[in-house]
Amino acid sequence: MKTNLIAVVTACILAGCNPGATTENHSEPAAPAPHGPQPLAAIDPATLPVVEATLGIAPLAAPPTNRHAPAKVVVRIEVKEETREIADGVRYTFWTFGGSVPGPMIRVRRGDYVELHLQNHPNNTMPHNIDLHAVTGPGGGATSTFTAPGHQTQFSFRALNEGTYIYHCATAPVGMHVANGMYGLIVVEPEEGLPPVDKEYYVVQGDFYTPGEYRAHGDQAFDMNRAIREDPSYVVFNGRDGALVGNNALTANVGQKVRLFVGNGGPNLVSSFHVIGEIFDHVYSEGASEATTNVQTTLIPAGGSAIVDFQVEIPGTYILVDHSIFRAFNKGALGMIRVTGADDRIVYSGREVDEAYLGAAGPAATAAAEGATGDSPEARARRGEATFLGVCATCHQRDARGLPNLFPPLASSDYLNADKTRAIRTVLAGLSGPITVNGTQFNGAMPAFSNLTDHEIADALTHVRSHFGNHGDAVTDAEVAAVRADIARAAAPAAGHP
Repeated sequence: MKTNLIAVVTACILAGCNPGATTENHSEPAAPAPHGPQPLAAIDPATLPVVEATLGIAPLAAPPTNRHAPAKVVVRIEVKEETREIADGVRYTFWTFGGSVPGPMIRVRRGDYVELHLQNHPNNTMPHNIDLHAVTGPGGGATSTFTAPGHQTQFSFRALNEGTYIYHCATAPVGMHVANGMYGLIVVEPEEGLPPVDKEYYVVQGDFYTPGEYRAHGDQAFDMNRAIREDPSYVVFNGRDGALVGNNALTANVGQKVRLFVGNGGPNLVSSFHVIGEIFDHVYSEGASEATTNVQTTLIPAGGSAIVDFQVEIPGTYILVDHSIFRAFNKGALGMIRVTGADDRIVYSGREVDEAYLGAAGPAATAAAEGATGDSPEARARRGEATFLGVCATCHQRDARGLPNLFPPLASSDYLNADKTRAIRTVLAGLSGPITVNGTQFNGAMPAFSNLTDHEIADALTHVRSHFGNHGDAVTDAEVAAVRADIARAAAPAAGHP
């Protein structure tokens, strides 16, 4: 009896139970939850409805599929080798899918059967193919689409996984084909579709390699050695410096929800994608299904993607950048979203204080202003030095020589000395766009300083125009007042009946 009891207890310990447990109460451990996408129902492609894909041409996204069942989706893409501007006055030969960089955005639904036709224009010089990261199969389709000029190929695949995926050319040398602009996005919607938003846009970053530096004029070729060194002359959105600025800026209205499908064609750099003045409500990192919330900046690897969305609450211009920030302001990775609508001063007040703060320059400015009375050119120049040190020197530097490629010099400036009225207008109204100073082009933005009094502007310009190698005459309060009035008249609405 004692032997039997010991045997029972030992068996229970080895079984991970207690002596009081019974076989009726013992339960099997729960099966692990399944991972990955749920299996798709089998299809017969011959019985599916046929849909010609509506492609998105950047910056416009392809429209939602708005379907609740699989279809056979036919996608046709023509490869074109074209020479066009990569920046103002700079021409480059792009290799493109569909005649654009990025190539057209493809949008299908999970479970769709996709028939892809790749056509290589007969005027092209190179064979090309296509590797879609959404494809399960050798080469992502590249092994089935090697296409010589004047030929076309076709293959089909089933969209097994939802997500946002890069596609690119994978013909050797692969890096060269990608670096010349051969990439785009294919979005595979979940079967229930993506949550609705008000605006959808399509943006892809790429790095380009030319012998000339950023914005060096003329025809530029691909520079293989520079690409191997990963030293791009351009890092841009949608294939061109300035593709998303000025009249090409994206748009939205206050209260709207905006979704950006963002890709990174590479071929080399990782993007630190950020919208200045916004916080991403949701980020689907690397184009995946699960979202992260309240994100400031998201990494997008070369050959990767992300979906970001956010609601815009305040009107104004929001800047898209690669937050590896020199790429934005010195290589072109900059775009804009213009938002219109009503202000909300609780969410964002705007400027509340604008007054001089001289810091360490205070003693010098005070000394400059002391004893500077009267309206003689000397007295004006001395008072103007205080304004120059407190306002102008921040960008143009205390020696007025500016900063190369950023802020033009005021010292010995042909631009400043050539037209006194233009100089006054620049201070009052600001200035943006390309200008040439002493033979060097600058392309930036100077804010308006209309908050300064006529007296302060006149004195500051008198100081600059009579110092730093300049030999201009004095500027008077009346001259500043006249230009200010002209600006106000030009801004006023026209009189008369609507």
